[in-house]
Amino acid sequence: MEKIKPRTLSGFMELLPRRQMQMERMMEVLRRSYSLYGFTPLDTPAIEASEVLLAKGGGETEKQIYRFTKGDADLSLRFDLTVPLAKYVAMNYAQLTFPFRRYQIGKVYRGERAQRGRFREFYQADIDIIGDGALDIVNEAEIPSIIYRTFTSLGLRRFRIRVNNRKLLTGFYELLGLTEKSGAIMRTVDKLDKIGPEKVKLILTEDDGVSAADAEEIMSFIAITGTNAQVLEALERYRGRSATFDAGLDELNTVVGYLSAFGVPEENFAVDLTIARGLDYYTGTVYETVMLDHPEVGSICSGGRYDDLAGYYTDRKLPGVGISIGLTRLFFVLEDQGYLNDALLTAPADVLILPMTDDMAPAISLATRLREAGIRAQLYSEKKKFKAKMAYADRLGVPYVVFLGEDEISAGKLSIKDMRSGQQITEETDAALAFIAQGLAAGSGGCVILDRE
Repeated sequence: MEKIKPRTLSGFMELLPRRQMQMERMMEVLRRSYSLYGFTPLDTPAIEASEVLLAKGGGETEKQIYRFTKGDADLSLRFDLTVPLAKYVAMNYAQLTFPFRRYQIGKVYRGERAQRGRFREFYQADIDIIGDGALDIVNEAEIPSIIYRTFTSLGLRRFRIRVNNRKLLTGFYELLGLTEKSGAIMRTVDKLDKIGPEKVKLILTEDDGVSAADAEEIMSFIAITGTNAQVLEALERYRGRSATFDAGLDELNTVVGYLSAFGVPEENFAVDLTIARGLDYYTGTVYETVMLDHPEVGSICSGGRYDDLAGYYTDRKLPGVGISIGLTRLFFVLEDQGYLNDALLTAPADVLILPMTDDMAPAISLATRLREAGIRAQLYSEKKKFKAKMAYADRLGVPYVVFLGEDEISAGKLSIKDMRSGQQITEETDAALAFIAQGLAAGSGGCVILDRE
Protein backbone atom coordinates (compact mmCIF):
# COMPACT_ATOMS: atom_id res chain seq x y z
CA MET A 1 0.00 0.00 0.00
CA GLU A 2 1.33 3.42 -0.95
CA LYS A 3 2.09 5.54 2.08
CA ILE A 4 0.61 9.02 2.40
CA LYS A 5 3.09 11.67 3.43
CA PRO A 6 1.96 13.10 6.79
CA ARG A 7 1.60 16.87 6.72
CA THR A 8 -0.14 19.69 8.51
CA LEU A 9 -2.05 22.26 6.50
CA SER A 10 -0.53 25.72 6.17
CA GLY A 11 -1.87 28.07 8.83
CA PHE A 12 -2.68 25.29 11.30
CA MET A 13 -0.30 25.04 14.26
CA GLU A 14 0.65 21.82 16.03
CA LEU A 15 2.91 21.94 19.08
CA LEU A 16 5.31 19.35 20.39
CA PRO A 17 4.56 18.08 23.93
CA ARG A 18 6.77 20.54 25.84
CA ARG A 19 5.31 23.56 24.07
CA GLN A 20 1.77 22.17 24.36
CA MET A 21 2.25 21.96 28.13
CA GLN A 22 3.28 25.61 28.15
CA MET A 23 0.22 26.54 26.10
CA GLU A 24 -2.01 24.61 28.52
CA ARG A 25 -0.35 26.42 31.43
CA MET A 26 -1.17 29.75 29.79
CA MET A 27 -4.80 28.70 29.44
CA GLU A 28 -4.89 27.68 33.11
CA VAL A 29 -3.62 31.13 34.12
CA LEU A 30 -6.27 32.82 31.94
CA ARG A 31 -9.07 30.69 33.37
CA ARG A 32 -7.93 31.37 36.92
CA SER A 33 -7.62 35.12 36.30
CA TYR A 34 -11.02 35.38 34.66
CA SER A 35 -12.66 33.34 37.41
CA LEU A 36 -11.37 35.79 40.04
CA TYR A 37 -13.63 38.42 38.49
CA GLY A 38 -16.77 36.30 38.50
CA PHE A 39 -16.78 35.15 34.88
CA THR A 40 -18.41 31.84 34.07
CA PRO A 41 -16.95 29.48 31.43
CA LEU A 42 -18.85 29.00 28.19
CA ASP A 43 -18.37 26.74 25.20
CA THR A 44 -20.22 27.18 21.94
CA PRO A 45 -20.26 24.93 18.85
CA ALA A 46 -17.42 25.27 16.36
CA ILE A 47 -19.98 24.75 13.56
CA GLU A 48 -23.08 26.91 13.20
CA ALA A 49 -25.72 27.53 10.56
CA SER A 50 -24.20 29.95 8.04
CA GLU A 51 -27.13 32.37 8.26
CA VAL A 52 -26.54 32.67 12.02
CA LEU A 53 -22.81 33.32 11.75
CA LEU A 54 -23.13 35.68 8.81
CA ALA A 55 -25.98 37.76 10.25
CA LYS A 56 -23.50 40.55 11.07
CA GLY A 57 -21.06 39.51 8.38
CA GLY A 58 -20.74 39.88 4.66
CA GLY A 59 -17.81 41.50 2.88
CA GLU A 60 -14.43 40.34 4.16
CA THR A 61 -16.00 38.05 6.75
CA GLU A 62 -17.86 36.05 4.12
CA LYS A 63 -14.69 35.76 2.04
CA GLN A 64 -12.69 34.36 4.97
CA ILE A 65 -15.27 32.01 6.45
CA TYR A 66 -14.97 28.22 6.07
CA ARG A 67 -18.35 27.30 4.63
CA PHE A 68 -19.66 23.90 3.47
CA THR A 69 -22.83 21.88 3.02
CA LYS A 70 -23.85 18.62 4.66
CA GLY A 71 -27.00 17.30 3.07
CA ASP A 72 -29.36 20.27 2.89
CA ALA A 73 -27.63 22.16 5.68
CA ASP A 74 -25.54 25.28 4.92
CA LEU A 75 -22.87 25.28 7.64
CA SER A 76 -19.83 27.35 8.64
CA LEU A 77 -16.98 27.19 11.11
CA ARG A 78 -17.04 30.03 13.64
CA PHE A 79 -14.66 32.88 12.74
CA ASP A 80 -14.75 34.53 16.19
CA LEU A 81 -16.32 33.93 19.61
CA THR A 82 -18.44 37.09 19.74
CA VAL A 83 -21.11 36.17 17.19
CA PRO A 84 -21.73 32.75 18.81
CA LEU A 85 -22.00 34.57 22.16
CA ALA A 86 -24.64 36.89 20.70
CA LYS A 87 -26.63 33.90 19.48
CA TYR A 88 -26.25 32.15 22.84
CA VAL A 89 -27.47 35.15 24.85
CA ALA A 90 -30.42 35.74 22.50
CA MET A 91 -31.46 32.07 22.70
CA ASN A 92 -31.06 31.74 26.47
CA TYR A 93 -32.07 35.22 27.61
CA ALA A 94 -34.82 33.99 29.96
CA GLN A 95 -32.47 31.56 31.73
CA LEU A 96 -29.48 33.89 32.14
CA THR A 97 -28.76 36.26 35.02
CA PHE A 98 -27.63 39.76 34.01
CA PRO A 99 -25.11 41.24 33.96
CA PHE A 100 -23.98 38.02 32.30
CA ARG A 101 -20.21 37.56 32.58
CA ARG A 102 -18.64 34.83 30.49
CA TYR A 103 -15.20 33.76 29.38
CA GLN A 104 -14.42 31.42 26.53
CA ILE A 105 -11.18 29.96 25.24
CA GLY A 106 -11.69 28.19 21.95
CA LYS A 107 -10.52 27.75 18.39
CA VAL A 108 -11.81 29.90 15.55
CA TYR A 109 -11.25 29.58 11.82
CA ARG A 110 -10.50 32.12 9.11
CA GLY A 111 -9.59 31.23 5.55
CA GLU A 112 -7.21 34.14 5.10
CA ARG A 113 -3.73 33.95 3.62
CA ALA A 114 -1.44 32.17 6.05
CA GLN A 115 1.79 33.97 6.90
CA ARG A 116 4.34 34.06 9.70
CA GLY A 117 2.47 34.45 12.97
CA ARG A 118 -0.93 34.52 11.24
CA PHE A 119 -2.99 31.36 11.41
CA ARG A 120 -6.16 30.00 9.84
CA GLU A 121 -7.00 28.02 12.96
CA PHE A 122 -6.21 29.73 16.24
CA TYR A 123 -7.27 30.05 19.85
CA GLN A 124 -9.04 33.15 21.09
CA ALA A 125 -9.51 33.90 24.77
CA ASP A 126 -12.49 36.21 25.27
CA ILE A 127 -14.34 37.79 28.16
CA ASP A 128 -17.57 39.74 27.86
CA ILE A 129 -19.95 41.41 30.30
CA ILE A 130 -23.49 41.65 28.89
CA GLY A 131 -26.16 43.91 30.37
CA ASP A 132 -29.92 43.78 30.05
CA GLY A 133 -30.95 47.17 28.67
CA ALA A 134 -28.08 49.02 30.36
CA LEU A 135 -24.53 48.38 31.56
CA ASP A 136 -22.76 50.63 34.07
CA ILE A 137 -19.52 52.41 33.13
CA VAL A 138 -17.73 50.71 36.06
CA ASN A 139 -17.65 47.55 33.97
CA GLU A 140 -15.63 49.40 31.35
CA ALA A 141 -13.26 50.58 34.07
CA GLU A 142 -12.82 47.04 35.38
CA ILE A 143 -11.61 45.63 32.06
CA PRO A 144 -8.08 47.14 32.27
CA SER A 145 -7.63 45.55 35.70
CA ILE A 146 -8.50 42.15 34.23
CA ILE A 147 -6.03 42.69 31.40
CA TYR A 148 -3.37 43.79 33.88
CA ARG A 149 -3.87 40.85 36.25
CA THR A 150 -3.98 38.35 33.39
CA PHE A 151 -0.72 39.42 31.78
CA THR A 152 1.17 39.92 35.03
CA SER A 153 0.02 36.46 36.17
CA LEU A 154 1.48 35.06 32.95
CA GLY A 155 4.76 36.83 33.77
CA LEU A 156 4.57 39.74 31.32
CA ARG A 157 5.62 43.10 32.76
CA ARG A 158 6.57 45.36 29.87
CA PHE A 159 3.14 46.05 28.39
CA ARG A 160 0.75 48.97 28.19
CA ILE A 161 -3.04 49.04 27.99
CA ARG A 162 -4.00 51.86 25.63
CA VAL A 163 -7.51 53.24 26.08
CA ASN A 164 -9.77 55.67 24.26
CA ASN A 165 -13.49 56.31 23.87
CA ARG A 166 -15.43 56.15 20.61
CA LYS A 167 -17.91 58.81 21.78
CA LEU A 168 -14.99 61.16 22.28
CA LEU A 169 -13.84 60.54 18.70
CA THR A 170 -17.34 60.67 17.22
CA GLY A 171 -17.98 63.97 19.01
CA PHE A 172 -14.69 65.43 17.85
CA TYR A 173 -15.47 64.64 14.19
CA GLU A 174 -18.98 65.97 14.77
CA LEU A 175 -17.68 69.37 15.89
CA LEU A 176 -15.50 69.44 12.74
CA GLY A 177 -18.59 68.74 10.62
CA LEU A 178 -17.25 65.33 9.58
CA THR A 179 -19.93 63.07 11.08
CA GLU A 180 -20.67 61.23 7.82
CA LYS A 181 -16.98 60.50 7.30
CA SER A 182 -16.17 59.63 10.92
CA GLY A 183 -16.22 55.85 10.42
CA ALA A 184 -13.74 56.00 7.55
CA ILE A 185 -11.57 58.52 9.42
CA MET A 186 -11.41 56.32 12.53
CA ARG A 187 -10.42 53.29 10.46
CA THR A 188 -7.67 55.34 8.85
CA VAL A 189 -6.37 56.75 12.13
CA ASP A 190 -6.40 53.24 13.59
CA LYS A 191 -3.62 52.37 11.12
CA LEU A 192 -1.27 55.02 12.54
CA ASP A 193 1.11 52.55 14.20
CA LYS A 194 1.42 50.52 11.01
CA ILE A 195 1.80 53.21 8.36
CA GLY A 196 2.88 56.37 10.21
CA PRO A 197 1.41 59.89 10.44
CA GLU A 198 2.35 61.08 6.94
CA LYS A 199 0.53 58.21 5.22
CA VAL A 200 -2.44 58.61 7.54
CA LYS A 201 -2.66 62.28 6.63
CA LEU A 202 -2.41 61.43 2.93
CA ILE A 203 -5.23 58.86 3.12
CA LEU A 204 -7.39 61.31 5.08
CA THR A 205 -7.13 63.92 2.34
CA GLU A 206 -6.99 61.74 -0.78
CA ASP A 207 -9.23 58.78 0.11
CA ASP A 208 -11.48 59.97 2.95
CA GLY A 209 -12.24 63.40 1.45
CA VAL A 210 -11.02 65.42 4.44
CA SER A 211 -9.79 68.96 3.79
CA ALA A 212 -6.12 69.78 4.46
CA ALA A 213 -7.12 72.05 7.36
CA ASP A 214 -9.31 69.38 8.98
CA ALA A 215 -6.61 66.77 8.45
CA GLU A 216 -4.18 69.02 10.32
CA GLU A 217 -6.72 69.44 13.14
CA ILE A 218 -7.20 65.65 13.33
CA MET A 219 -3.46 64.99 13.41
CA SER A 220 -3.01 67.60 16.17
CA PHE A 221 -5.84 66.04 18.19
CA ILE A 222 -4.50 62.49 18.06
CA ALA A 223 -1.00 63.78 18.86
CA ILE A 224 -2.07 64.92 22.34
CA THR A 225 0.21 62.99 24.71
CA GLY A 226 1.52 63.08 28.26
CA THR A 227 0.40 61.51 31.51
CA ASN A 228 -3.21 60.42 31.71
CA ALA A 229 -4.03 63.52 33.76
CA GLN A 230 -2.30 65.78 31.22
CA VAL A 231 -4.17 64.24 28.27
CA LEU A 232 -7.53 64.53 30.03
CA GLU A 233 -6.78 68.14 30.96
CA ALA A 234 -5.89 68.96 27.34
CA LEU A 235 -9.19 67.47 26.17
CA GLU A 236 -11.16 69.81 28.42
CA ARG A 237 -10.60 72.67 25.96
CA TYR A 238 -12.95 70.89 23.50
CA ARG A 239 -15.73 70.55 26.08
CA GLY A 240 -19.06 72.24 25.50
CA ARG A 241 -19.05 72.04 21.70
CA SER A 242 -20.50 68.54 21.30
CA ALA A 243 -22.74 66.60 23.69
CA THR A 244 -21.33 63.34 22.31
CA PHE A 245 -17.75 64.49 22.93
CA ASP A 246 -18.64 65.58 26.47
CA ALA A 247 -20.23 62.19 27.23
CA GLY A 248 -17.14 60.39 25.94
CA LEU A 249 -14.81 62.60 27.99
CA ASP A 250 -16.89 62.00 31.13
CA GLU A 251 -16.69 58.23 30.55
CA LEU A 252 -12.95 58.38 29.96
CA ASN A 253 -12.47 60.38 33.15
CA THR A 254 -14.49 57.77 35.05
CA VAL A 255 -12.48 54.85 33.65
CA VAL A 256 -9.15 56.54 34.46
CA GLY A 257 -10.41 57.62 37.88
CA TYR A 258 -11.08 54.04 38.98
CA LEU A 259 -7.73 52.65 37.79
CA SER A 260 -5.92 53.02 41.09
CA ALA A 261 -8.73 51.34 43.04
CA PHE A 262 -8.71 48.48 40.54
CA GLY A 263 -4.96 48.07 41.05
CA VAL A 264 -3.66 49.13 37.64
CA PRO A 265 -0.34 51.05 37.82
CA GLU A 266 -0.04 54.25 35.81
CA GLU A 267 2.91 52.86 33.81
CA ASN A 268 0.77 50.03 32.45
CA PHE A 269 -2.12 52.22 31.29
CA ALA A 270 -2.30 55.16 28.89
CA VAL A 271 -5.04 57.30 27.38
CA ASP A 272 -4.24 57.14 23.67
CA LEU A 273 -6.36 59.17 21.25
CA THR A 274 -5.12 57.17 18.24
CA ILE A 275 -6.97 54.05 19.39
CA ALA A 276 -10.29 53.67 17.57
CA ARG A 277 -10.61 49.94 16.79
CA GLY A 278 -11.59 49.28 13.19
CA LEU A 279 -14.97 47.73 13.89
CA ASP A 280 -17.91 50.12 13.78
CA TYR A 281 -19.96 48.36 16.45
CA TYR A 282 -17.80 49.76 19.29
CA THR A 283 -19.62 52.66 20.93
CA GLY A 284 -17.73 53.56 24.12
CA THR A 285 -14.41 52.67 25.74
CA VAL A 286 -11.97 50.83 23.47
CA TYR A 287 -8.79 48.99 24.45
CA GLU A 288 -5.58 47.82 22.82
CA THR A 289 -2.67 46.24 24.68
CA VAL A 290 0.88 46.29 23.30
CA MET A 291 4.24 44.84 24.30
CA LEU A 292 6.52 47.82 24.90
CA ASP A 293 9.63 46.06 23.58
CA HIS A 294 7.87 44.69 20.50
CA PRO A 295 5.44 47.32 19.16
CA GLU A 296 5.76 45.69 15.73
CA VAL A 297 3.65 42.80 17.03
CA GLY A 298 0.63 45.07 17.34
CA SER A 299 -2.18 44.57 19.83
CA ILE A 300 -2.04 41.39 21.92
CA CYS A 301 -5.39 42.09 23.58
CA SER A 302 -8.13 44.35 22.26
CA GLY A 303 -11.83 45.08 22.54
CA GLY A 304 -14.31 47.62 23.80
CA ARG A 305 -17.85 48.66 24.63
CA TYR A 306 -20.73 47.94 22.29
CA ASP A 307 -24.39 48.85 22.70
CA ASP A 308 -26.18 46.16 20.70
CA LEU A 309 -24.67 42.68 20.99
CA ALA A 310 -27.54 40.62 19.62
CA GLY A 311 -29.53 43.03 17.46
CA TYR A 312 -29.61 40.54 14.58
CA TYR A 313 -31.23 37.87 16.77
CA THR A 314 -33.52 39.72 19.20
CA ASP A 315 -35.24 43.07 19.74
CA ARG A 316 -33.87 43.27 23.28
CA LYS A 317 -31.09 45.77 23.85
CA LEU A 318 -28.10 43.88 25.20
CA PRO A 319 -25.12 46.21 25.63
CA GLY A 320 -21.75 44.79 26.58
CA VAL A 321 -18.03 45.26 26.95
CA GLY A 322 -15.43 42.67 26.09
CA ILE A 323 -11.87 41.90 25.13
CA SER A 324 -10.15 39.18 23.16
CA ILE A 325 -6.64 37.73 23.29
CA GLY A 326 -5.38 36.06 20.13
CA LEU A 327 -3.79 33.28 22.15
CA THR A 328 -2.17 31.29 19.34
CA ARG A 329 -0.57 34.38 17.85
CA LEU A 330 0.57 35.60 21.28
CA PHE A 331 2.12 32.21 22.02
CA PHE A 332 3.91 32.22 18.66
CA VAL A 333 5.31 35.71 19.31
CA LEU A 334 6.45 34.79 22.82
CA GLU A 335 8.21 31.69 21.52
CA ASP A 336 9.73 33.57 18.59
CA GLN A 337 11.10 36.30 20.86
CA GLY A 338 12.42 33.91 23.52
CA TYR A 339 9.92 34.86 26.24
CA LEU A 340 8.75 31.34 27.15
CA ASN A 341 10.11 30.01 30.42
CA ASP A 342 11.88 26.80 29.44
CA ALA A 343 12.82 26.11 33.07
CA LEU A 344 9.15 25.53 33.83
CA LEU A 345 8.24 21.91 34.52
CA THR A 346 6.56 20.60 31.37
CA ALA A 347 6.94 16.84 31.88
CA PRO A 348 3.72 14.79 31.66
CA ALA A 349 4.53 13.16 35.03
CA ASP A 350 6.26 14.12 38.26
CA VAL A 351 7.51 10.62 38.97
CA LEU A 352 8.43 7.68 36.77
CA ILE A 353 8.26 4.38 38.64
CA LEU A 354 10.69 1.70 37.46
CA PRO A 355 9.73 -1.74 38.83
CA MET A 356 12.83 -3.93 39.30
CA THR A 357 10.93 -7.17 39.98
CA ASP A 358 8.59 -9.39 37.97
CA ASP A 359 5.76 -8.78 40.42
CA MET A 360 4.18 -5.48 39.39
CA ALA A 361 1.71 -5.25 42.30
CA PRO A 362 3.98 -3.19 44.64
CA ALA A 363 4.73 -0.71 41.85
CA ILE A 364 1.05 -0.44 40.95
CA SER A 365 0.16 0.20 44.60
CA LEU A 366 2.87 2.86 44.83
CA ALA A 367 1.58 4.61 41.70
CA THR A 368 -1.93 4.63 43.18
CA ARG A 369 -0.65 6.09 46.45
CA LEU A 370 1.29 8.81 44.67
CA ARG A 371 -1.74 9.81 42.61
CA GLU A 372 -3.92 9.92 45.72
CA ALA A 373 -1.36 12.34 47.18
CA GLY A 374 -1.73 14.57 44.11
CA ILE A 375 1.60 13.54 42.56
CA ARG A 376 1.45 12.68 38.87
CA ALA A 377 2.91 9.21 38.51
CA GLN A 378 3.67 7.10 35.46
CA LEU A 379 4.37 3.37 35.71
CA TYR A 380 6.99 2.08 33.27
CA SER A 381 6.23 -1.57 32.53
CA GLU A 382 8.06 -2.07 29.23
CA LYS A 383 10.68 -4.83 29.14
CA LYS A 384 13.63 -2.64 28.23
CA LYS A 385 17.20 -2.39 29.44
CA PHE A 386 17.89 -0.11 32.39
CA LYS A 387 19.75 2.39 30.21
CA ALA A 388 16.78 2.68 27.85
CA LYS A 389 14.42 3.25 30.78
CA MET A 390 16.56 6.08 32.13
CA ALA A 391 16.86 7.60 28.66
CA TYR A 392 13.05 7.58 28.45
CA ALA A 393 12.79 9.45 31.76
CA ASP A 394 15.43 11.93 30.66
CA ARG A 395 13.77 12.66 27.32
CA LEU A 396 10.41 13.27 29.00
CA GLY A 397 12.04 15.59 31.52
CA VAL A 398 10.49 13.72 34.46
CA PRO A 399 11.98 15.25 37.63
CA TYR A 400 12.01 12.08 39.75
CA VAL A 401 12.59 8.39 39.05
CA VAL A 402 11.69 5.81 41.70
CA PHE A 403 13.43 2.43 41.67
CA LEU A 404 11.43 -0.33 43.33
CA GLY A 405 13.34 -3.60 43.76
CA GLU A 406 13.28 -6.48 46.19
CA ASP A 407 15.44 -4.63 48.74
CA GLU A 408 13.19 -1.55 48.73
CA ILE A 409 10.01 -3.62 48.94
CA SER A 410 11.22 -5.74 51.86
CA ALA A 411 12.52 -2.68 53.75
CA GLY A 412 9.46 -0.54 53.06
CA LYS A 413 11.64 2.06 51.39
CA LEU A 414 11.96 3.85 48.04
CA SER A 415 15.09 4.68 46.08
CA ILE A 416 14.66 8.04 44.36
CA LYS A 417 16.79 9.84 41.82
CA ASP A 418 16.37 13.57 41.31
CA MET A 419 16.91 13.81 37.54
CA ARG A 420 17.69 17.51 37.71
CA SER A 421 20.43 17.43 40.36
CA GLY A 422 21.54 13.81 40.03
CA GLN A 423 21.00 13.28 43.76
CA GLN A 424 19.86 9.77 44.74
CA ILE A 425 18.44 8.81 48.15
CA THR A 426 16.81 5.82 49.77
CA GLU A 427 14.17 6.64 52.37
CA GLU A 428 11.17 5.10 54.07
CA THR A 429 8.08 5.57 51.94
CA ASP A 430 6.51 8.45 53.88
CA ALA A 431 9.79 10.39 54.01
CA ALA A 432 10.39 9.66 50.31
CA LEU A 433 6.98 11.02 49.35
CA ALA A 434 7.61 14.14 51.45
CA PHE A 435 10.97 14.57 49.69
CA ILE A 436 9.28 14.40 46.27
CA ALA A 437 6.45 16.75 47.27
CA GLN A 438 8.88 19.30 48.69
CA GLY A 439 11.05 19.20 45.58
CA LEU A 440 8.05 19.60 43.28
CA ALA A 441 6.77 22.58 45.27
CA ALA A 442 10.16 24.28 45.00
CA GLY A 443 10.65 23.54 41.31
CA SER A 444 7.19 23.96 39.80
CA GLY A 445 6.83 27.68 40.51
CA GLY A 446 7.54 30.47 38.11
CA CYS A 447 5.57 32.09 35.34
CA VAL A 448 5.01 30.91 31.79
CA ILE A 449 6.60 34.10 30.46
CA LEU A 450 10.05 35.40 31.40
CA ASP A 451 9.82 39.12 30.76
CA ARG A 452 13.00 41.18 30.82
CA GLU A 453 12.30 44.37 32.75
